Parts: sequence; structure tokens; C-alpha cells
Amino acid sequence: MKTDRIFRAVLYAGGAFVALLVLLAFLSLCHASWLSLKKFGIKFILSREWDPVNEKFGALPFIVGTFMTSIIALIISLPFSISIALLLGVYLREGFIKKVLTYATDLLAGIPSIIYGFWGLFFLVPLVRKLEMKLGVLPYGVGILTASIVLAIMIVPYTSSIAREVISMVPGDIIEAGFSLGATTREIIFGIILPYARSGIFAGILLAFGRAFGETMAVTMVIGNSNCMPKSIFCPANTMASVIANEFTEATKDIHLSSLIYIGLWLFLFTFAINLLGNLVIKKFRVEVKNE
Repeated sequence: MKTDRIFRAVLYAGGAFVALLVLLAFLSLCHASWLSLKKFGIKFILSREWDPVNEKFGALPFIVGTFMTSIIALIISLPFSISIALLLGVYLREGFIKKVLTYATDLLAGIPSIIYGFWGLFFLVPLVRKLEMKLGVLPYGVGILTASIVLAIMIVPYTSSIAREVISMVPGDIIEAGFSLGATTREIIFGIILPYARSGIFAGILLAFGRAFGETMAVTMVIGNSNCMPKSIFCPANTMASVIANEFTEATKDIHLSSLIYIGLWLFLFTFAINLLGNLVIKKFRVEVKNE
């Protein structure tokens, strides 16, 4: 029918428009960073030196800082995220307590990142400083660990909400069959629910990692803003997003501004690669589950 063809054309146009926006963003970043791209090339992400005065720029410390904070945050948040998802998806399927916990978890995603930054700066930094003094390391307070803890709290809702929805969609007859065979709740969770919902859980993990990877303001306030290569999780550092936020308005030289945008280009590429890899893994999991 004519209406169906028009509706399908609108859908295709919407998809093409989104793809065009992504392409235009990539091309604009390439154009704005062309001066740095032409001068430094691929060596830009392998160099450790960041010296705007002498016009020497390298993004390796920021790349390492970004991956360290994101991965550590993901490791810290996963036990809490999966626990919340299992509690709300298996043990508390209904009731007032589930509603309260669900609203409280979802509320974490709605808090502005600047609020997390203030909380980390005034509450978490002193605690980390005391921990560093007990461990005998330099008591900066700010650094990779502090930023990772703040990020871990910020990304809990992303993993837990998606995992909760996927877990609640596990067919009830499969769970009942497991109980009828004498399986315990723990065996049901690890033998049926988690394997069945693994693609959705991985999607939540991927979304949380992408959220942590590109976070700017909260990280900028507690990471210490050091352009040196981080030697431990207690050292002050910078991420790709935080160095752009710190220096973009101060970049008076063309090569400095171009280098900051070049970092943005690499951040765009890394994020795209992570999402692409995640989609491939999710598709593979879906095929495995379908075959099972």
C-alpha cells in the first residue's frame, strides 16, 4: 500500500539522516584537526610529551588515563550492578521495596555529572587521601582511583537497569522447570538466568563502559589534571575528555587547538570501535542463545 511505502521511506530517511550526522561529525573533526594530523600522524597517540609552549603534543598519557579510569570503574561497579539486577529481577519481582530500589537506582542516572564531581571533591577525596596515607603513598587525594570510584557510581544504573529488564524477560517455564528438577535459586541464577540473559547484560556493560569512557566534568574535578603518564592508580592524571575541557579555552596557538581536536577525533574513533565490537559480540551471543 502507498501508506506503507511512505512510512518505510520515512524510516529509511531517518536512518540515513543519523548516519549522515555521524559522518559529518567525523569529517568535521578531521578538518579541524588536520594541522595536527598532518604534523604528528599516528605518532600522536604513541608520544608521551605534551608541551604546548614548545609545540610538542602526544596523547598517550590521556589515552592510558581514559582506559584506566573506565576499566577500573567498570570492575568496581559490576558486582553492585549485577547484584541489583538479580535482586530486582529475581527476588523482588513485585512490591513496594522493588519500586523504591528501582527509583533510587534510576535516580543515579539523572544526577548531573557536576554534582558527582562536587561530591567526589569534598567527600571522596579526603577519604582517598586518608587511605593513601595509610598505604604510604603520596596523599594526593585526587587521581585515577578517585575518578574511577566516582565513575563507578555513575555507571551503576546503566548496567543494572538493562540487566534487570533482560533478567525479568527470562521465560518463567524454564525457571519453573529448573525448580521442578530440584535446583536451588543459586543454581537457577547461574545455570539458567545469567546464561540466558548474557547478551543483554553485556549490552548494559557496554553502555556503561561508553558512559565512563566519555565522561568529562566529574572526572575533570577529581582526577588531578596532570599531563604526565600515570604510574599507579593513586597518581593524578588526565583523560582524553578532561584535557580537552581544561585546555580548549586556553589554546591560543593553532597547533594546540588542532591537537586538542585531534584528541577528540581519537576519542570518537575509540568509542566507535568499542560500540562496533560490542554489537558484534552481542550478535554472536544472540545466535548462540537461539541455537540453544
